[in-house]
Amino acid sequence: MPERSAAAPDLAAAALDPPRPTALGLPLGLLKTARPRQWVKNVLVVAAPAAAGELFSRHAAVQLVLVFALFTAAASAVYLINDARDADADRAHPTKCRRPVAAGQVPAPVAYAVGGLLAVLAPTAAVVLCTPLTAGLLAAYVVMQLAYCVSLKHVLVVDLTIVTTGFLMRAMIGGLALGIPLSRWFLITTGFGALFMVSAKRYSEAVQMSAGPGRPGATRALLTEYTTGYLRFVWQLAAGVAVLAYCLWAMEEGGTADGGTLPWRQLSMAAFILAVLRYAVFADRGAAGEPEDVVLRDRALAVIGVVWVALYGLAVADW
Repeated sequence: MPERSAAAPDLAAAALDPPRPTALGLPLGLLKTARPRQWVKNVLVVAAPAAAGELFSRHAAVQLVLVFALFTAAASAVYLINDARDADADRAHPTKCRRPVAAGQVPAPVAYAVGGLLAVLAPTAAVVLCTPLTAGLLAAYVVMQLAYCVSLKHVLVVDLTIVTTGFLMRAMIGGLALGIPLSRWFLITTGFGALFMVSAKRYSEAVQMSAGPGRPGATRALLTEYTTGYLRFVWQLAAGVAVLAYCLWAMEEGGTADGGTLPWRQLSMAAFILAVLRYAVFADRGAAGEPEDVVLRDRALAVIGVVWVALYGLAVADW
């Protein structure tokens, strides 16, 4: 009889008995599950105050730091609950199996408990530290994202709408916290700009999936229901509307050259359009899978972004 390999029982035992979380591994696993890399998206909370030129007071700074922290807590709650819910499916995935909950570093009940606690604490703290509208928006964000995790991410078009709305809520919440009226052009530009990036990401994932099985990022089940042609149509439509809305906003709010003041806001249109066109290059190639990677890694796009910030900053200063 052939000798039985000692490695086989070890592998089987490891599969049945995942590693137990350690005292240090559990908090680190919870932090990793909260997706710190995604927190950069929450910088959008300064969008409305920046557009209105309300960034430079002590009250605004304190409120925006609080709103950033509360929105980060709310988003982290959703990630924790999502990973706990998807743990079994993630274990069968080639890359998601490394997530702390799927790998056994964080027990699913602990992820549920911490996520549920954050989901309740974030809106509650907003009632005390910010405004009722801020708390209401945070609560709506948590409910919407949990509904997305449970079922809405499997519904065509609705999934794009939910993710886009999440970005729009980030951009709105800073204005609500400071009592700043939100311009219709600001909302249209931000909403369709977010839809442009979200649909470009889905398009890139669909292109990767059509290129062959097992490609990173090309495992979203709903992608089989979309066509690349449809997703291309969506990101092109969204890009066009975002550019048009921004131009109308700049033309309506921008100054003139009278009195020696340059129309900075109108000049910023060129940088904004160039940024959209540059980002569209990556979308067209199917390489816009992670918006933060595209924005941070492409030097030309970064330079265009700095120019736009400078021009818009001058526009706000002259307002």
